[in-house]
Amino acid sequence: MRKYLSTIDLIVIIVTFLLFTIALFVKGLTHDILVEAGVLLVSIKIIVMNYRITVSNKAILEKLDEIRETMREKANGSK
Repeated sequence: MRKYLSTIDLIVIIVTFLLFTIALFVKGLTHDILVEAGVLLVSIKIIVMNYRITVSNKAILEKLDEIRETMREKANGSK
């Protein structure tokens, strides 16, 4: 997990969770807690999107490296 989440992502997760917990105790289980839950869900969604983009980028870079290696092999073979 550390491979895909940066230190900043982990800090955002911890701070968001702490703020949500504090809001839960300060405001109690009232209507306002729905707003806090919405903020928590948006933060989680952003972090998940960041994770997916990181995984996707790594896969694309691996494919590009394979293409470069194939092109080098063909270039060296034709000479």
